[in-house]
Amino acid sequence: MILRDDWQFRGLVHQVTDDTVLDRLSRGGVTAYIGFDPTAPSLHLGSLLQLCNLRRLQIAGNRPIALAGGGTGLIGDPSFKAVERPLLSSEQLAANVEGIGEQLGRFLDFSPSAGSSRALVLNNADWLTTISLTDFLRDVGKHFTVNQMIAKESVKSRLDRDDVGLSFTEFSYMLLQAYDFLRLNIDHDCTLQLGGSDQWGNITIGTELVRKVTGKSAAGLTSPLLLRADGQKFGKSDMGSERVWLDASMTTPFALHQHLLNSDDATTPALLRFFTFLDHSTILELDEATIVAPQERRAQRALANAVVSLVHGEAAAQHAERAGEALFSEAIASLDETTLLQVVADAPSSTMTRGELGNGIDPVELLTRCELAGSKAEARRFLEQGGVYVNNVRIEPSQSIDLTNVLHDRYLVVRRGRRQQHLVVIT
Repeated sequence: MILRDDWQFRGLVHQVTDDTVLDRLSRGGVTAYIGFDPTAPSLHLGSLLQLCNLRRLQIAGNRPIALAGGGTGLIGDPSFKAVERPLLSSEQLAANVEGIGEQLGRFLDFSPSAGSSRALVLNNADWLTTISLTDFLRDVGKHFTVNQMIAKESVKSRLDRDDVGLSFTEFSYMLLQAYDFLRLNIDHDCTLQLGGSDQWGNITIGTELVRKVTGKSAAGLTSPLLLRADGQKFGKSDMGSERVWLDASMTTPFALHQHLLNSDDATTPALLRFFTFLDHSTILELDEATIVAPQERRAQRALANAVVSLVHGEAAAQHAERAGEALFSEAIASLDETTLLQVVADAPSSTMTRGELGNGIDPVELLTRCELAGSKAEARRFLEQGGVYVNNVRIEPSQSIDLTNVLHDRYLVVRRGRRQQHLVVIT
């Protein structure tokens, strides 16, 4: 597959400084970089688009550079941020950079066998924290006017607001990022920077600095921002309760799988193109399946399986899929304890003593104690309608629940209807 055709099919190009960039990338031999913001010990779901872009570049025979912002992270990118970010300590940033570096190895080939396409991970703290202020102002600052900088949309969006300003610290960010591009150009012959469309102003400043200092041409390419259903950017400082990380200890493979499985029909086609390496015909078939039989959620399942496989491995994806299927089936009893707790992580919980359950408990009382029914009369009605389950096994009104029903010697999963679950922990 020619890179140009693939990127156009997937809608990966939003802005480009030079129309020949995709042709050069298709031929291979280009060194390109993307910067990653180390404000947390893990990259997040919003980072996955750029990680996939670097992987696509390398597959096409180009050399990718993943640049960790250990230096720029001390400042914080103000681009389209509502408020200034809290400043992190050098120790926090160093730990975050280390964590991110480990994740990058899942997506890129850093081995010598990759030859001229061998990926690099660099940290801009290596040069940004060692250059003197006067040298930086003389060698970088002199090339740009304040007029140019405040005309950038990412800066104007903050300056035009009366309730929040822009500190000089943040204002300097675009010059620091421009210097990154210059150093990568000089040291590694890097001629292309990629990023999200919110980075366009920073990227074009960088291409200009490379041209002014070296006399060489440099290019920039941005991809569309990945947006949530409410129109907000998928970013770790903006996602609130929807924060989804690529580190399994912060967001489990099961939770990631469920998050993608719940993607709405409108955004799933774009996510399939951005986040997966599925071939074009498969993606088009999934688009059609979403239109013809949306209730089957074939596209969402394919998306969830592909992304979890990419991020955590195929075995983790299969495990997450099986756990998801167990959510509403008797297979929940076969889950190991860790997976069971992941499956019911969002359910409210309560405790019950072993003695209380030893002689059995009436299901009416169980429902009311779990607050799945507002009264005993309501509980009886739910039971008579056949909508009450323990460990996903339908419970009859006359049936008693006792220790033989307990999973892993300490859990009962009580469910009313399709979605209302409650975890009882036996103490």
